[in-house]
Amino acid sequence: MMLHSILFYVFAAIMFGAALGVILSRNPVHSVMFLVFTFFNAAILWLLAEAEFLAIVLVLVYVGAVMVLFLFVVMMLDVNVEAARRGLTRYAPLGIALALVMAIELINVIWLRSQGQDAITEFAVTPEGYSNTKALGSVLYTEHVYAFEIAAVILLLAIIAAITLTMRKRPGLKVQNIAKQVAVKAKDRVRVVKMDAEKRQ
Repeated sequence: MMLHSILFYVFAAIMFGAALGVILSRNPVHSVMFLVFTFFNAAILWLLAEAEFLAIVLVLVYVGAVMVLFLFVVMMLDVNVEAARRGLTRYAPLGIALALVMAIELINVIWLRSQGQDAITEFAVTPEGYSNTKALGSVLYTEHVYAFEIAAVILLLAIIAAITLTMRKRPGLKVQNIAKQVAVKAKDRVRVVKMDAEKRQ
């Protein structure tokens, strides 16, 4: 258990440094890469806490999909770093105030936990054969099934709305016809022109 605690603090310190790199890096691409590194270390912390399902979801969904999409968007967009820096200095006091409030809340929670009689100082040992995914699924589909269904309906409505907005007819819209593209022949697309030596001159 001592090794678990050491690894937890090591990876937590690395994640904290990566999070600082997100907000202190001058290059937007570097900020996104630091954020990917932060999520990866957070997944390792979930693994140390024996929450394997949350760790895998964090890696697959955020690191493998969302952050890669962010990286491509940032690389394709022409980000004005100077303008973004001016906006950062303008909202810096508000950001610092919110960071201090969150830090105070975390300190209070940790302090109240440490004052309790049943304070947990080490990682809890789970019984053999315990499945984090099974436990999470049993709670999600029994106690929180209505909230889960409502979230699913909201996501479905968002998908339908996005498809409706992108598929509406408007002038100048180019639409692909997959059947025609597959059935096309080379002779219909390429025209070979033969020229003799006299015409070339």
